Amino acid sequence: MCLSPHSEEPAEEGEAQPAVELPPDELVPGEDPQMAELTGLFVLKPESVTVTKGKDITFVAKVDSTNLIRKPNMKWLKGKWLDLGSKAGKHLQFKETYDRNTKIYTYEMSIIKTKDADAGGYRCEVTAKDKCDSCTFDISVQAVQEEQQDNILEAFKRSGDADEDAGDLDFSALLKKREKKQQGPKEEVDVWEILKAAKPCDYEKIAFQYGITDLRGMLTRLKKMKKVEPKKSDAFLRKLDSAYSVDKGKRIQLSVEVADPNASVKWLKNGQEIKPSAKYVFESVGNKRTLTINKCNLSDDAMYECVVGEEKCFTEVFVKEPPITITKPLDDVLTVVGEKVEFEVEVSEEGANVKWMKDGVELNRETAGSKYRIKKDGKRHILIINEATKEDIGMYYAFTNGGESKAELEVEDKELQVLQSISDLTVKSAEQAVFKCEVSDEKVTGKWFKDGVEVQPSDRIKISHIGRTHKLTIDDVKSSDAGDYTFVPDGYAISLSAKLNFLEIKIEYVPRQDPPKIHLDTSSTGNKNMITVVAGNKLRLDVEITGEPAPTVCWMKGDEAVAEAEGRVRVETWKTVSSFVIEGAEKADEGRYSITVTNPSGEDKAELFIKVVDVPNPPENVKCTSVGEDCATITWDPPAFDGGVPIKGYLMERKKVGSSRWTKLNFDVYESTTYEVKKMIEGVLYEMRVFSVNGIGVSQPSGNSKPFMPIAPTSEPTRLMVDDVTDTTCALKWLPPDKIGAGGIDGYIIEYCKEGSDQWVQANETPVAKNQYRVKDLPVGEKMLFRVVAVNIAGRSPPATISQAVTIREIMESPKIRLPRQLRTKLIRVVGDKVNLVIPFQGKPRPIVTWFKEGVPLEDSTVGTRTSEVDTILFIRSAERTHSGKYTLSVQIENMLDSADIHIQIVEKPGPPIDVHVTDVWGFNAALEWKPPKDDGNCEIIGYTIHKADKKTKEWFMVYEHNRRPSCTVSDLVMGNEYFFRVYSENICGLSENPGMSKNTAIITKTGLCYKPPPFKEKDISASPKFTAPLVDRSVVAGYATAISCAVRGFPKPKITWMKNNMIIGEDPKFLMQNNQGVLTLNIRKPSLFDGGRYTCRAVNDLGHDEVECKLEVRVVQEKREEAKK
Repeated sequence: MCLSPHSEEPAEEGEAQPAVELPPDELVPGEDPQMAELTGLFVLKPESVTVTKGKDITFVAKVDSTNLIRKPNMKWLKGKWLDLGSKAGKHLQFKETYDRNTKIYTYEMSIIKTKDADAGGYRCEVTAKDKCDSCTFDISVQAVQEEQQDNILEAFKRSGDADEDAGDLDFSALLKKREKKQQGPKEEVDVWEILKAAKPCDYEKIAFQYGITDLRGMLTRLKKMKKVEPKKSDAFLRKLDSAYSVDKGKRIQLSVEVADPNASVKWLKNGQEIKPSAKYVFESVGNKRTLTINKCNLSDDAMYECVVGEEKCFTEVFVKEPPITITKPLDDVLTVVGEKVEFEVEVSEEGANVKWMKDGVELNRETAGSKYRIKKDGKRHILIINEATKEDIGMYYAFTNGGESKAELEVEDKELQVLQSISDLTVKSAEQAVFKCEVSDEKVTGKWFKDGVEVQPSDRIKISHIGRTHKLTIDDVKSSDAGDYTFVPDGYAISLSAKLNFLEIKIEYVPRQDPPKIHLDTSSTGNKNMITVVAGNKLRLDVEITGEPAPTVCWMKGDEAVAEAEGRVRVETWKTVSSFVIEGAEKADEGRYSITVTNPSGEDKAELFIKVVDVPNPPENVKCTSVGEDCATITWDPPAFDGGVPIKGYLMERKKVGSSRWTKLNFDVYESTTYEVKKMIEGVLYEMRVFSVNGIGVSQPSGNSKPFMPIAPTSEPTRLMVDDVTDTTCALKWLPPDKIGAGGIDGYIIEYCKEGSDQWVQANETPVAKNQYRVKDLPVGEKMLFRVVAVNIAGRSPPATISQAVTIREIMESPKIRLPRQLRTKLIRVVGDKVNLVIPFQGKPRPIVTWFKEGVPLEDSTVGTRTSEVDTILFIRSAERTHSGKYTLSVQIENMLDSADIHIQIVEKPGPPIDVHVTDVWGFNAALEWKPPKDDGNCEIIGYTIHKADKKTKEWFMVYEHNRRPSCTVSDLVMGNEYFFRVYSENICGLSENPGMSKNTAIITKTGLCYKPPPFKEKDISASPKFTAPLVDRSVVAGYATAISCAVRGFPKPKITWMKNNMIIGEDPKFLMQNNQGVLTLNIRKPSLFDGGRYTCRAVNDLGHDEVECKLEVRVVQEKREEAKK
């Protein structure tokens, strides 16, 4: 349980702080007072309502999350502990929404079609890490007010939406209503005054007497009207407070005062008995009993009970978590771009919640992304910035619920380091000059200068930047290229310089003339001048070139020249070899390439085609087209790109929905795009995926297919037969299929056609759930065929057919009453019971049904009848004795007739016997006689029950039970007593309500002498206190519990006082004083040297006093003394 941070300061150690109680009108019924609502998180609270039974109702609660670190947790509770979240369904529905603008959470609880069981007290509770709030509300459910039906026959209705003769009889409306009896005017009576003065056991009887049907509503109103006096406890003088609160880590004391100082108590926590330990300490001083809980933690937040005998008192302990403080604040950080930064803060508790913010924006795992990482290590919380940039400059904050800390981050540019400088070069004419340098940052760009003028790239001068390396390449060096070259990094005040020296050599020779020639061999590739490379691999094509002077080589892709530079696609040229290189071939590299070599003696050219092949794309549009009992058919489309190599086939995998484990279905490639999956479990959802395979490899998997379930249609319905035929209808009935499967049955389709035709007509638009159906609107006299199929999600089952055609014509059938076995004998019912007789009959066409009573047509308005095509009903709502007699049922079709007699006897309890009197008395016996009652309850008297009572005690005792004769003899009467008698008559309904009382009494006369005992004289046992066992001097070891004892007697019970060195020992928890039947014991817990001295026990009453004393010596073990000296 959480407490508000705005609550009062915690109590000091050892003192319990009772929680603030709610006003009495805001308590949940049936609960103890709860903690006050201190945090104020609720913006809108649910209110108590009264709802009509069967209506819907919605409760709304709104919570402000502006000051909350994380999303609050809402619970809806009924009573004290029942969490309604586990009851969510059609009856209880919950909804949660969030408004980002106002930061308000809205929680809704809807009760659909309210029931009586929904009445009671409810509580909604919202909790966060360090805050909580709760509110209570009540629901009262009132009954629906219904109008009285005047016509009793209107209450007889049939269920379903079919015609008046279909469905089953429904008497529910009839049973819920009573006819109003015409009564004379009554004087007004205040029922509530009667209820307030009555005992609770009589509430139901009074409610029945005055026509109160809503007992729950009556008790609720009576509870509000009745001022309940608090029951005074016999065992407790002072009970536990309703609630206590304590800070985590502190200790708390729960104390009660009991009426009996010798009474023992039991302490329970959440219903479990607490055993004494170092954490739980029990103390008993006089009438006070104390439970001390040391070092409270969150597990001690619970319900506690104190039990004395059969009585209990309850309380709740709320443990408050102390605010989390920052013990080690953040430190400012100065770093350079690209470095790792860590902000570290240390808090007072492990597992605490720390919120990080930068310039007012919260940093968490969701919003920080990959740039920030938040780490927890015990009490240490660390915010890590992987690579610092200028954008990270700012103020960083760490917040807890008990403090905050901030630090500033400054990021400076990183110094550029020169890893390799440029060096001076001396080159000859027509040679290549390369200036190269390397710096520490690969993102740094720069410019090249010659004699202070920026160098511009051209066909002969090339500038490149790859990673941390910067190059200036000068081809075919000339004398004008000599000079000072400088590289200046952008944004840095440094420069790298070197000098190019030109060496001019003059040689006169006669050049050799040899035309260029390309020696290209592609015979190993299969196709002439075609080279195939797998995507992602490296291609290096070395072409031998001859010619004098050395020819110039030019590689072309289409109309574009391939640059001789460092890159993914490049040309590397030596004196006799030109190499064409592709690093990590891509599909875009595919095409026709040409190589051209030229020199003054001529030109040569060769063409080749480079083909890039790859694994294919995954198949597309994977779907299930049909399912069976344990199989399914899967189809897919070929991949849009085959990777440049023909598709060899496909690999398939499947898995169950919700599982992550895929199962391979084939290890050899499957060439078709349609596959039948087998050996699946019926009723389980599966997913499929397919891989494409070509000569290069296997593609990525396709997208998962939509989930599908192997389900087979059911088998055909069984035992289809004709139940009834009329001029235009035919009733069919059947049994469910033998094999249904996991798909179940959604219903049945009934079809019919004329004999000799194959045009089947569907009789029902939607599948019927029952195993019977009447096909209507059939042509009279036609021969018809019928069939029935079962339908489920997998489709239609095979049809069940009738082998022979059915002629649509009503068959004449003689009337016959099928009287139930229990009606063949006399039917006996008690007055007030209902009589409901259902008597089936048969006959076609529909017979005429007539009821008679004693040979006369039945015209009694209190007896109802209702007749259908197959049965008739006789119904009496409240039976009376006048309903007894012989009832005759007559069923007639034209001149054919059948009848049956039903004898009904309505009985009730008999009246009392009459003329009960004592005819004779002799010895210890008395003879009784009486006459049978005037009213026998419409049945035979089966016996009598006789009671006797003497005139002194007037307590009744049974003498005889089930006495058959109207007389008896009562024996074993007590001499000197006068007796009177009462007699009950008995029939099959039970004993009569009132007995027949005897008109005279039986007096048993006394005989012999009377004994007069002497009067009793009570002895005076008053005495002044006197110790029967004194205290004995003792020597004990320090640190071990000890006790001193003595015994005293005296009356009245003396008051006991313990003293140490003539000082009264008060309610010190170190001492425990006990008094058990005059044996006095003083227990001393872990005595020290200061507990030694002279102890005195004094007993005092009104007649005097007495005292005893002893000397207690506390000694320290020698080893402990030596340790103390060290």
